[in-house]
Amino acid sequence: MELSGEIELWHVPQSRSFRVLWFLHEAGLPYRLHLLGFDGSSLRTPEHLARSLAGRVPAVTLEGAPMAESAAIMEYLAETRAPALGRPPGHPERMAYLEGLHYGETIGQHLANLTQHHVILREPQMRSPTVMRLEAARLAKTLTGALARMAGRDWLLPSGFSAADIAVGYGVWQARYFLQPEEVPGLSAWQSRIASRPAFQAALAPDGP
Repeated sequence: MELSGEIELWHVPQSRSFRVLWFLHEAGLPYRLHLLGFDGSSLRTPEHLARSLAGRVPAVTLEGAPMAESAAIMEYLAETRAPALGRPPGHPERMAYLEGLHYGETIGQHLANLTQHHVILREPQMRSPTVMRLEAARLAKTLTGALARMAGRDWLLPSGFSAADIAVGYGVWQARYFLQPEEVPGLSAWQSRIASRPAFQAALAPDGP
């Protein structure tokens, strides 16, 4: 089943909604972008809460209906509009594809905790050095595990790039703010592969500095 129609994306720069923005560029799908503020006020309006139950991003409208949660959005878009980025039921890589698609949330949990302490909690006395150290170690562990699963490949699946690489790749890219390259051998090369993709670079432009 392939669907068409306008896609609208509500996005906060430097957030996990970048994954959907990147997906749209990889798939070559036209979209209309709505940028929201990082301060959160625009996420609490009645209009946005009607799009996202938790008042977060990403949120999209597809076929005129709202949808939230980046992994769910990418899975649905791969099934309905961008089959090359998915692995359908019955495909021999289906299990690994779904695992990678949702492994991005495991990585994202540690990124969110690190962002909270490094960025949101502005006053030093509000931060926990112990939490920051533990979450950085956990982030390194999740990325090391993904690299081990890749077993020398460029991407997560033997057949090549997929939405799973977008889900995980956002965390790989953001890790440069919290980890030194030597903490995860192979991480810098992985980040370089991501940066070399034209669709990734195209998505960075509307994301902003």
